[in-house]
Amino acid sequence: MNRKDLLYEGKAKRLFITDDVNSLVQVFKDELTAFHGTKRGRFDGKGAICNAVSTYLFQYLETYHVATHFVKKLSDNEMQIRRLEMIPIEVVVRNVATASLAKTYDLEEGSTLKYPIIEYRLKSDRLGDPMINEHHAYAMGYATPEEMKMISRIASKVNAIMKSFFDRRGLMLVDFKLEFGKQDRNILIADEISPDTCRVWDRKTNKKMDKDRFRYDMGKVDKAYRELLGRIVSAA
Repeated sequence: MNRKDLLYEGKAKRLFITDDVNSLVQVFKDELTAFHGTKRGRFDGKGAICNAVSTYLFQYLETYHVATHFVKKLSDNEMQIRRLEMIPIEVVVRNVATASLAKTYDLEEGSTLKYPIIEYRLKSDRLGDPMINEHHAYAMGYATPEEMKMISRIASKVNAIMKSFFDRRGLMLVDFKLEFGKQDRNILIADEISPDTCRVWDRKTNKKMDKDRFRYDMGKVDKAYRELLGRIVSAA
């Protein structure tokens, strides 16, 4: 499989077409962004860490029969993925009140929610990723009722699997973002699952080990990313 022309470039990744019409190469960049791209930074090796974490978690989810776009890891910062018809909705699953959720609803920062919350946001930096509900998705043609039900079921299953996964490593899965795409009639998880897209805290100290360290100028971003990767793979 040979990498060809650039298909798409986002804030954290590039996608390249290949000589296989059903496959793409996803390249993880060393850049960090926050607040819809208005804050930017980088550190060397960040793309390799996100690729390694995503590879590990995609493979782990596949063992629980959760379909993803992952095919194989190609290099430190590259993976081969299935080419999907993307659904322009970001799905956010929240287990702990923090950030915008705590502020909007006047909840105690760090308090565990009685039940996980699933939110849907239109994937659009230009519009600020506005929150939508299932009826917006139906009315605007982003997804069918059947597809939204499937997305919700997959997101709930992934949450249960990953909460347990992180708990066994002394970590707390605070919240995370998923993106989905379609292959024929099947719904697959796409994009990445990494410290760029998850909030993960140390269970004992509440130390943040994700992109919030960059968002809120907490420092030691690279150290936190590397520690998270080490704790994920060392317990394998």
